[in-house]
Amino acid sequence: MAASGTRPAWPTARDGRVWWTEDRPDEGGRTTIICRTPDGTCHDLLAPPWNARTRVHEYGGHPYAVTPANEVVFVNLEDQRLYLLGADGKPQPLTQDGARYADLLVRDGQVWCVRERHTDDGTVSRAIVTVPLDGDAEPRVRVTGHDFYASPTLSPDGRHLAYVCWNHPHMPWNATEVRVTSLETGESWPVKGGPAESVLAPSWRDDAHLYLVSDASGWWNLYETDLRGEDVRALCPAEEEFAAAPWQLGGLPYAVLEDGRLAVLHGRGDLRLGVLDPESGTLTDLETPFSGWAAALTADGTSVTGVGYAATVPRSVATVDLASGAATPLRPDAAERLPDPALLPVPRAVLVPGGEEVHAYLYPPYEPAVEGLPPYVIFVHGGPTSHAGSAFDLEKAFFTTRGIGVLDVNYGGSTGYGRAYRERLRGQWGLVDVADVVAAAKWLAAEGLADPARIAVRGGSAGGWTVMAACCRSDVFAGGVSYYGVSALGPLVAHTHDFESRYVEWLVGRPDPAVYAQREPLALVGGVSCPMLLLQGLDDPVVPPEQSAAFADALSERGVACTYLAFESESHGFRRTETRTAALAAELAFYQQIFS
Repeated sequence: MAASGTRPAWPTARDGRVWWTEDRPDEGGRTTIICRTPDGTCHDLLAPPWNARTRVHEYGGHPYAVTPANEVVFVNLEDQRLYLLGADGKPQPLTQDGARYADLLVRDGQVWCVRERHTDDGTVSRAIVTVPLDGDAEPRVRVTGHDFYASPTLSPDGRHLAYVCWNHPHMPWNATEVRVTSLETGESWPVKGGPAESVLAPSWRDDAHLYLVSDASGWWNLYETDLRGEDVRALCPAEEEFAAAPWQLGGLPYAVLEDGRLAVLHGRGDLRLGVLDPESGTLTDLETPFSGWAAALTADGTSVTGVGYAATVPRSVATVDLASGAATPLRPDAAERLPDPALLPVPRAVLVPGGEEVHAYLYPPYEPAVEGLPPYVIFVHGGPTSHAGSAFDLEKAFFTTRGIGVLDVNYGGSTGYGRAYRERLRGQWGLVDVADVVAAAKWLAAEGLADPARIAVRGGSAGGWTVMAACCRSDVFAGGVSYYGVSALGPLVAHTHDFESRYVEWLVGRPDPAVYAQREPLALVGGVSCPMLLLQGLDDPVVPPEQSAAFADALSERGVACTYLAFESESHGFRRTETRTAALAAELAFYQQIFS
């Protein structure tokens, strides 16, 4: 399990070639770029120590772009500079400053991208800039004035730039605008969006019309609009999502085909692949081996390429020929490390009853020879504005093959089920999420699926917050496991990165020590009676290590059994094989103890 996780992402398809990124856990977690040529051969484009990762928003995103000459421009993790990887395979720097770059687009000899600058006094600013491919000039600012930018895209005639922007305290799934700037006059204007609407992923249909995704209906649906936003038309109104929460910059959840149709992703929970006729609104699903797709598609003629997955099919870069319907996996994750398919858990989508129904995926344990009720672990995803899907996951199989069931909960606030479901968490973080995972544990016991004395809860980041808070507020859990979780709101607000620095205002409310003390696990630690395991990377810029350390110290002072493991050179999300091995072994040992 620890050696898998190449996490293929960010495909680009053109002229029979496909590029994408892959992580390398056995190389310190670095990210390389792969190119698959028309003859089917895959080439690594970046040798160690080059590492194609951007730190914009700390969560990064699409770290490269392909030039018309099939050369690659990429962001190197160590210095965050832009480099051009030419035909000789030697990266040449295009930028000299200490800025960060993401969401790259190459047009007319220039790289159009989002630039993020950090000053010594802690000020962070962003702009859309252009960087010449010859590296002979400084980046030129094209658009500025907002706190955040995403998805810069040029009209076919090069006269207009469309992009997404938003300001603090909003997050991109709460309130954004799509704006257009005339590159001839400098005039800018809003096309769609506002304080109660999330608008994402613009792309040009022609010089005078845009496609975009908006949740104005309560669901992220596809729209077409004219240049001024005066004629807006829903392409396929549905109570389904046609996009996912944009935690990272780059990638489109749809792609324009050469015949004018759109390859789209849509659904509730997992997003499936279909073809949409924008004129008639007819949506036809494609039969593929994949039950879901990552929200980043790329088209090449009549084919579409993305990253697909299913419960027993590893996450794979795959191309679908729309003429024949044939799906061709190009490079699966963990292809050489697959266990017997019979050992892989197949999830069942369930609804947990309560004040409001809660979506979850149930993974029964594989242990046919054992009698009696099994133990279970409730998985809590991070974000919290994110989603747990039904993708192939060796981490879950690691536990289910040892007789431990998994219930992966999409608590109120999760994406994939419309804006109203996301809004359940507004001002209620630490309450709604906790109530939902506690309800899930009680449902497991009431349904006779799990031994009520042997149910644990685990999660990372915001999921770690929910784990700690649930152990503070409830006695239903035999133990809790938190990966780089949030324990205290004041220090988080004061020290976390700029992208999420105002997120707590939406999740809890404006800074108020009295309210914080009623929500944060560190203030409620006296309610914990079960053992806990806390794991933390020491180079985490999102949730500082002090968050886990302080909670561990508070538990120890109260005599509650707690193990705290800290890992050097790990950030927010463990990437190294040795770290993932140690963390997984510790977690299994923890469950073996608390489940007897």
